[in-house]
Amino acid sequence: MLSRKRSLHLIHFYCIVNIAIVILNWNGQSLLERFLPTVIKYSEEHATIYVADNASTDNSIAYLEEHFPSVKIIQNEENGGYAKGYNDALASINAELFVLLNNDVEVTAGWLPPMIALFDDPNVAAAQPKIKNLNAPSQFEYAGAAGGYLDQLGYPYCRGRIFDTCEKDNGQYDDTVSIQWASGASLFVRAFNFWEAGGLDPLYFAHQEEIDLCWRIRNRGYSILACGSSEVYHLGGGTLDMQNPKKTYYNFRNTLFSIVKNVKGIKALFIVFARLILDGVAGIQFFLQGRPKFLMAILKAHIHFYKNLPYLLERRLELRDSKSYAHLVSIVWSYYVLKKKRFKD
Repeated sequence: MLSRKRSLHLIHFYCIVNIAIVILNWNGQSLLERFLPTVIKYSEEHATIYVADNASTDNSIAYLEEHFPSVKIIQNEENGGYAKGYNDALASINAELFVLLNNDVEVTAGWLPPMIALFDDPNVAAAQPKIKNLNAPSQFEYAGAAGGYLDQLGYPYCRGRIFDTCEKDNGQYDDTVSIQWASGASLFVRAFNFWEAGGLDPLYFAHQEEIDLCWRIRNRGYSILACGSSEVYHLGGGTLDMQNPKKTYYNFRNTLFSIVKNVKGIKALFIVFARLILDGVAGIQFFLQGRPKFLMAILKAHIHFYKNLPYLLERRLELRDSKSYAHLVSIVWSYYVLKKKRFKD
C-alpha cells in the first residue's frame, strides 16, 4: 500500500509542466559555442535552459552573458565535479523535471516531447534518449547508447554498446523499454525522485555517479526508461578523454562504490571480491601492454575504495531492496570468451 507521502507525489507529478535543462560546464566555452545554440533552438519552447558553471577559469560566463542572455546562469563556488556540481546547481532550481545535459551534446528537432511524455506515468523516475556518436552519426555512442544495464558483477553495458564495441543504429532500438540506468550525458530525472534518493553522491566526483543514482532510485521501486523515438548526438571525451588514466581510476573506483552501496546482503561481499580479482587481471594486462599509468590508476582506485569503506557501509543502511541486475551471468565472459559483441546476443 502506498504511503501518504508517495500518494501525494503521484497526484502532484502526474503531469509535468515545469522543466529545467541544466548544462554543467567547466572551462567549456568552445563547447558552449558549438552546442548551446541547438539546445536553445530545439528546447526553449518546452523548458527553461540553465548553464551551471563549475567555477570555470576561462571566459565561459562572460561569453554566455554576451551571446545567450536568455540562458540562466548558476555559478558554483567550486569545481565539485559532475555530482556535487549538479547537486549544488539543482538545489537552486524550482522544477518538476530535471534534464542533466552534457555540454558536448547536440540535440535534435523534436527530441523533448517524447521524453516528457514518458513522465505521464507516475512510476517513471528517470529516462534517456538514444545517444549516438557525433563523430560517427550512424553509430551509438559509448556513454549510454540506447539504455544502460548491469551484469551480475556490476559491469555496465548498454543496448548498442558492449565494452568498446558500439553498434550501428539500424532502428533496432527505436522502442521504449525499461532499463537499469540512464546515461548522465542526457539524463531526465523527476526532481522528487532525485532528492528522495539523496541526489548524486559527491564522493564519485565524476563517472558512473548516474549509475549509482539510478540504482538507488530503482531500489525504491521506480522505473527507468530508454526512449527510442528521441535521439541526441554526443561528442564524448569533452571533459575527460577515454585514454586518460584518470578516467580509468574513476570508473574502477566508482563501480566498487556502487556495488557496496546498492547490492543487498552478503552477495555484495562476493561481488566485490570477484571484481577486485578481475581488476587485478586488467591491471596486469595494462602493464603487459606497456601502459603502467593505467595499472597505477587501478591500484589507486582500490586504495581509495578501502579508505572510503566506512562511508559506503553507512550508506548501505539505506538499502530497501536490490533490483540490480539483468539475467546475465557475466558480460566479461560473454564478450571476451563467447565473442558476443551485440546486445541482442
